Amino acid sequence: MNLEELRKNINELDNRILSDFASRMEFCRQVALYKQEHGMQIFQTDREKEVIQRIRNNAPEGLEGYSAVLFQNIMDISKYLQYRELHKNVQPYEYKPLKLDPSAVVACQGTAGANAETAAKQFFGQNCKPKFLPGFADIFEAVQNGDVQFGIIPVANSTAGSVVQAYDLMAKYNFYICKTTTVEITNCFAVRKGTKLWDVKEVYSHPQALSQCARFITVHDMHPMPYSNTATAAKMVAESDQPYGAICSESCAKLHGLEILQKYISDYVPNYTRFICISKELLLPEDADRISVMLKLPHEEGSLYRLLSKFVIGDMNLLKLESRPIQNGSFDVMFYLDFSGNVHDTTVCALLSELSENLEYFKFLGNFSEI
Repeated sequence: MNLEELRKNINELDNRILSDFASRMEFCRQVALYKQEHGMQIFQTDREKEVIQRIRNNAPEGLEGYSAVLFQNIMDISKYLQYRELHKNVQPYEYKPLKLDPSAVVACQGTAGANAETAAKQFFGQNCKPKFLPGFADIFEAVQNGDVQFGIIPVANSTAGSVVQAYDLMAKYNFYICKTTTVEITNCFAVRKGTKLWDVKEVYSHPQALSQCARFITVHDMHPMPYSNTATAAKMVAESDQPYGAICSESCAKLHGLEILQKYISDYVPNYTRFICISKELLLPEDADRISVMLKLPHEEGSLYRLLSKFVIGDMNLLKLESRPIQNGSFDVMFYLDFSGNVHDTTVCALLSELSENLEYFKFLGNFSEI
């Protein structure tokens, strides 16, 4: 049998498999309707394990594992289609339309001149006058308590990566992401007027900014000194009588009367930071096209693979996958995912419903868009 004949036989077999697959999915759809009519759960762990074990037992020798993976995928697809059938007319979350009013009470970390202030003005317009708070936790708490309407939080930098403190706090507070924006970070090195570059031994800034400018700090043999915020670091340097340096934005340096000794000192230029705008209520922009969730996966073989396959099945693009330790001594991790979609989409609703009902921990963080 030549290659062309072999391929022909495979194509014919594929067509039979596809036909049988379609028949199986129709039976699964009918099962979903039966379960709905009789108030039964879609996901039944014992039944799934029973089927997979039967497949292993009946598989040809040497194909046990391959067969188990194949049928596990088929069952995952079946379950997803059942959720889609049952949730096609269900809106899983109540929301209000997002309105970015310049008069809104908005909280930022730091002080005037902070990059978060720039982000706030990109969200709410140049007339926005944010309320400055000391730390990220203060912002999350103010939003959760209703003390402010919105909070501005940095979550990722194009050079230094994710802002891990922000992700750790997301698990501790109740909030929703309603918008994102990107701010170009033009880090400069600033000092009190009259201070010479060679006199500076300590440079202050937020840990992210210090990481973004690691090469400059090393070349000039300086000691990086973490500070709560780039703007508060600049303010401290301006008020100090020591020959300190600050890494901050040019506008921030000018605001605090500092002399800029060198511009564009980031290891990589251009350099951007993404900020999220958070609120206590679920507020949905008209063009919402990105969803954020956090979840914990079971300690089971293939659990991450099975999670990721759901996005392929639903034709949803996974935009971000972040993991952080839960910090309870267990070495367990929390996953943070961003993916394309809108909560009005039946496919998205099916996925969110499946995850929320079947995972040990699941939290919906919002449906938003970039400004």
